[in-house]
Amino acid sequence: MNGTKTGGNWSLEEIPWDQFDPQKVDPDILKLVKAASLVEYNGGDYATYLCNVFQGDREFQQAAREWANEEVKHGQALGRWAEMADDSFDFERSFQKFVAGFRLPLDATSSVRGSRSGELVSRCMVEVGTSSYYTALAEATQEPVLRVICSKIAADEFRHYKLFYSYLNRYLEREGVGRVRRALVALGRVRESEDDELAYAYYAANGDGEPYDRKRCSNAYFNRACAYYRARHLRRVVAMSFKAAGLSPRGRLADWAWRFVAWRMRQRYGMASEAA
Repeated sequence: MNGTKTGGNWSLEEIPWDQFDPQKVDPDILKLVKAASLVEYNGGDYATYLCNVFQGDREFQQAAREWANEEVKHGQALGRWAEMADDSFDFERSFQKFVAGFRLPLDATSSVRGSRSGELVSRCMVEVGTSSYYTALAEATQEPVLRVICSKIAADEFRHYKLFYSYLNRYLEREGVGRVRRALVALGRVRESEDDELAYAYYAANGDGEPYDRKRCSNAYFNRACAYYRARHLRRVVAMSFKAAGLSPRGRLADWAWRFVAWRMRQRYGMASEAA
């Protein structure tokens, strides 16, 4: 993997690779990073899909391409770190396995969310999740290089949220999509977090030779990922999600929502407590 600058305000050369400490690699975090590297590296396909959906909006299409370049860079950084942490991991080969088993609807000419506003709500939800996720990993890992990488990616993803949110406001004026529809799209995107993309990425990166089983791989991924979330991460997820859905990020409903999410994650995935 080369170190060329592919977008954003940092490059692969700026990562302190020489500070890598193999003794501080957590095997569970390593599995998550391997899977994340494949999803991020697939940014080019997402740009193709978004450019198809937003035909005629050249400004947004350019923004989507630049966003995708940054996503690819994230994948390169995570993949390089994973190869350092596990010399048996082949990033490029794992990526080819991933895209062979999971494909986006690249021939779509309209959003699978029903409108461009819906598509942008969905993109905001993804950036909410990834920003909080990489923040949680940065705080959890003891490996200094991964901490730097995850911190930089978390900052990028928060900026991406603001990018998509700005375009969302423009399209809401044109399309007149109401709060109920926005909330339904946001809720639907949350449910999709357990679809084949993350499960198959986990399988492609950490496969043990067994046939792909979506439920098994999804559980393996989320059981690890959710262990690193704290209440502050979930509060932020809910607040930003509510904003994208057109709801107040503060108040009783938002407070109830994050408490429910925390309970749900503890029940199903064993989220670590704040005290931990």
